[in-house]
Amino acid sequence: MNKTHSLIIPAYNERERLPRTLREAVLYLKRRKDDYEIIVVSDGSSDGTDAIVENFSRQEQNIKLLANGKNLGKGYSVQKGMLAAKGDYILFMDADNSTPISELDKLGPYLENYDVVIGSRALPRSNIVKRQARLRESTGKLFNFFIQLLLLPGIKDSQCGFKLFKREAGLDIFKRASVKRFCFDVEILCLARQLGYKIAEVPVTWVNSKPSKVSFFKDAPNILFDFARLIWRYAFRRTPQIDLTRTAP
Repeated sequence: MNKTHSLIIPAYNERERLPRTLREAVLYLKRRKDDYEIIVVSDGSSDGTDAIVENFSRQEQNIKLLANGKNLGKGYSVQKGMLAAKGDYILFMDADNSTPISELDKLGPYLENYDVVIGSRALPRSNIVKRQARLRESTGKLFNFFIQLLLLPGIKDSQCGFKLFKREAGLDIFKRASVKRFCFDVEILCLARQLGYKIAEVPVTWVNSKPSKVSFFKDAPNILFDFARLIWRYAFRRTPQIDLTRTAP
């Protein structure tokens, strides 16, 4: 019996980039001949993103829109979509299509032995087609260094927005998540380890897409606040995390 796939796409003012992402997702999932649903969570968009998704849903009944009344954060939106998903396997990806939906072909096979499979831009076989600006890339690497040092040793790239979950693991993790905006990826991986779920990190293709909705300088105070909360919650906990991570070659 075919397994059902749920695709979660958080979107904030993505009227320009989202249509292409939806078209590619529909074509890819139809080719797989699996049952599927696509849930777009519009995070208080004001540029017509909701109308675009509604138009797609009239043509493709498997596309659903969940709209936040105001901007509540990417972490909140991903969590909302994950908890509403009906699929046996649940993937969330970015609305800008920076990691193409076809990369699911690489992650899927790992679900035979793992509960959570994450795309990575930092492994030897990762394919970075278009890089970020040098300053932004350097800042991201520095932030990732501290994430690995303090919270997620062994995971090379916690921030890539392409993560796949078995249903049971995804629901268990996301119902416990508390970070609604920045660093939510870090928290879900901390939770996955703490709960004993097996994680695989797999190299993917990634293309930088402008403009980014996050500015490390403008958003730095909020990012640092969320990061400090995670350090307090997970780095100084009384019980150790279970490290069941496998890094793909």
